[in-house]
Amino acid sequence: MDRLLHLDRALDELDPPRWAAPDADATHLVRKVHELRCTPLGQLRPADLRTLVSQQVSLPHVLPLAVRLLLEDPLLEAYFYEGDLLLAAVEAPGSAWAVLPDLAARLRAVITTLPAALVADLPSGAAEELTRFVTRP
Repeated sequence: MDRLLHLDRALDELDPPRWAAPDADATHLVRKVHELRCTPLGQLRPADLRTLVSQQVSLPHVLPLAVRLLLEDPLLEAYFYEGDLLLAAVEAPGSAWAVLPDLAARLRAVITTLPAALVADLPSGAAEELTRFVTRP
């Protein structure tokens, strides 16, 4: 998790080029993502990480932060529902996980220990997404 050494820096610094300010008529989500790119990594909350992961923004920097939380609490409710950060993470493209193979392996190990009853309580299709991630080459 060497990317965690940069917790005092923002994505705009770590993942150039810096983004231009959003247009005046940009959606709330677009404005939020732009704002989060200017926030030091150490200040990002679980909901912020879920937003960035779901929008596939700077995944090599954001996924390690998300995994750090998920290793402690795999079904963490970041914003919407229990397990929402986990589902956002496992739905990240395989190419993002390919550069983080150790983290992917650690997350897979945690997922395989989740009780079936808890997985069954997740939204429809979640069990299939978790299985897909665990069995991904």
